[in-house]
Amino acid sequence: MRVLVTGITGFAGSHLADYILQNQPGVEVHGMVRWRSRLENILHLKEKIKLHEADLKDIVSLKKCLEEVEPDRIFHLAAQSFVPTSWRCPAETFTINAVGQINLFEAVLSLKLSPKIHVAGSSEEYGLTHPEEMPMKETNPLRPLSPYAVSKVAQDFLAFQYFKSYGLKTVRTRGFNHTGPRRGEVFICSSFAKQIAEIEKKKQKSVISVGNLEAKRDFTDVRDTVRAYWLGLEKGEEGEVYNIGSGKSYSMQEVLDMLLSMASINIKVEVDPARLRPSDVPILMSDCTKFTQLTGWEPKIPFQQSLQDLLDYWRERI
Repeated sequence: MRVLVTGITGFAGSHLADYILQNQPGVEVHGMVRWRSRLENILHLKEKIKLHEADLKDIVSLKKCLEEVEPDRIFHLAAQSFVPTSWRCPAETFTINAVGQINLFEAVLSLKLSPKIHVAGSSEEYGLTHPEEMPMKETNPLRPLSPYAVSKVAQDFLAFQYFKSYGLKTVRTRGFNHTGPRRGEVFICSSFAKQIAEIEKKKQKSVISVGNLEAKRDFTDVRDTVRAYWLGLEKGEEGEVYNIGSGKSYSMQEVLDMLLSMASINIKVEVDPARLRPSDVPILMSDCTKFTQLTGWEPKIPFQQSLQDLLDYWRERI
């Protein structure tokens, strides 16, 4: 079996490659990269995977990549995935995420390939939610509150539309927040952890800058999340959508307190107005019953362990 991972150099993509190589013997792992992609997340894998240069915004390069690989499965993880960036660059976010996925689908169709395709959506698609809608099921209304969230709704619905219109074998997931080692420093858990590591090494004054600490998010370890992605294509029904999450929400204040309890020195906290968003989703909490009943999947790694591993990851790099 040949698997193609778009976004293989990223956080989830690199962990998915790890998972496949460690747990699925005989599977060839191919990754799509851009000429400017940073490779540090996959340096330890470079001899075990095959990389192909392509860009979601360039359908010619996508066709060439797909012709070379002829994948049996595609995990489409590549995206502009940072919500604050989507406020500054909404058109670029939509182009990469929505138009880029159209290009990928059209390339698959034009080559008459028939891979099973995983489309990684996001819990941000749910957006504005009401207390009576907790925990959130796949049937919950989608009320996106950021350009990023709108782009992921577009990806989600495009996957459904291409399944219905052309028989493209898509399976969609709506992943709730995931964290762990290799998480980009702009994301909240990683931002906290990196700042703590820098303070411990005396490379930053003993003050941590934060944004909105009242928002609540449902966190899963990335290593559990990518295991769910694999099961989604293995057992998921084509055209269907599945929530992936832990079913428990933590406020950003709770996350910060957990990480501060792991620090070796006392640290003060200051709110940085630049870290606040024009609008923010107050709470995200998943109901993953549909996926769990189908696959038997459930998270195995405790959230405290995810945060400890993330903090240790930054301690090794600061």
